[in-house]
Amino acid sequence: QRAFDVRLVDLAEVNLPLLDEPNHPRLQKYQHQHTKEWSAVVQSADAFVIVTPEYNYGPPPSLLNALNYVYTEWNYKPVGFVSYGCISGGMRSVQMTKQVVTTLKIMPLPEAVTIPFFASMLKDGVFHGSDELEKAIKPMLDELHKWAGALRPLRQG
Repeated sequence: QRAFDVRLVDLAEVNLPLLDEPNHPRLQKYQHQHTKEWSAVVQSADAFVIVTPEYNYGPPPSLLNALNYVYTEWNYKPVGFVSYGCISGGMRSVQMTKQVVTTLKIMPLPEAVTIPFFASMLKDGVFHGSDELEKAIKPMLDELHKWAGALRPLRQG
């Protein structure tokens, strides 16, 4: 039995412009179709797994932009992280992103999947993980499922 119905959302495909709404996201007075569509995507989810690289010790601008586009739609949902980079495995990116998501009332999980030296795991452009990475996935998803259930009353209230 699957705990989640998974939907992959690629920010490159969503292609949000730099935040261009005239009103604060808390008001939900969206003027642009791309914002209305993004709002519906975020609203429809009970939990998130963010897959992120690390650039210059932080998250990519596209991730921060996507987080900032809406507000209420993020509230009271858990998030797990899969990060990748060089020696840090993207951990610095995740630490900075956690500060942002808590302001959006998103519950970041301590359980995560961290992929250091990810380029060494690419063979002909295809990622080949390790047994250790595989073992890290289940605890994160188990916690994500628990938190999604625990926070459900707050999302419905």
